[in-house]
Amino acid sequence: MRHLAVALFRFISLVLLIAIISAGPICALAGETIRINGSGTGLEMMKPLIQAYVKSAPEVLFEMEKPLGSSGAIKALIAGVLDIAVSSKPLKPEESAQGAKLSYFGKTPLAIVTGSNVPVSNISIEELESIYSGRTRKWSNNENIRVVLRPLEDIDTKILRGLSPGMDEAIVLAQNRRGMITAVTDPESNQAVANTIGGIGTSGLAGIMVEKAALKILLLNGVKPTIASLAEGRYPLAKEIHFVTTGKLSESGRKFLDFIYSEKGRAVVENIGVLTAAGGE
Repeated sequence: MRHLAVALFRFISLVLLIAIISAGPICALAGETIRINGSGTGLEMMKPLIQAYVKSAPEVLFEMEKPLGSSGAIKALIAGVLDIAVSSKPLKPEESAQGAKLSYFGKTPLAIVTGSNVPVSNISIEELESIYSGRTRKWSNNENIRVVLRPLEDIDTKILRGLSPGMDEAIVLAQNRRGMITAVTDPESNQAVANTIGGIGTSGLAGIMVEKAALKILLLNGVKPTIASLAEGRYPLAKEIHFVTTGKLSESGRKFLDFIYSEKGRAVVENIGVLTAAGGE
């Protein structure tokens, strides 16, 4: 009987061990992995927030892949693949109908950027119109201007089109011009502008500051893109940042969002160029 009891004990222990190994880390069992994706600027903003949060909650794990963009991340969220989406644009009616819930967080200046060797530090709206329309094709050093576009439906494109009627028309012309460079995500656009001789494009300030991209940030009509100039209404281009969730958000995810919207969380992102609101809308 004694041998039988020992054998039974060993068998039960082996079964329990296999079950624990198969289930993965204890933190995963507790639902502590938070899956996040969204716009490139939004994901860059998340990096210092996550670094600050895990200091007080080291048991929480974060999973953040390459940016899917706002629309792609919201689709993944609705499908249950993500816990939180960081979006630069409002929800579509059909996304809301499928259970997506949006909370406004803040905004960051959408900066006009060039490669570091472009001989300009300030640009006017009229000059931008001329560059995007194709009327101006060379910088003052006789280097060709190479515009890096975003897709027509991208939020950066929509923001830039809203700068002026002339800019709206200029971007339509640029989108229809053959041989143009188009970057799908924020990191791809930053890399293309930085690596293309004579390159010019747009980028969210928060993404530039976290990524430390090798870009020159231009003044627009003499105004530097900062949270102060944005708050005062002097800088006209802003990229909004929203968090999107569903009713299935875990307790861990909710606590993380509470931290983001807290005074401490807002202080983290204000250091990287995000003008925050006091809370979600």
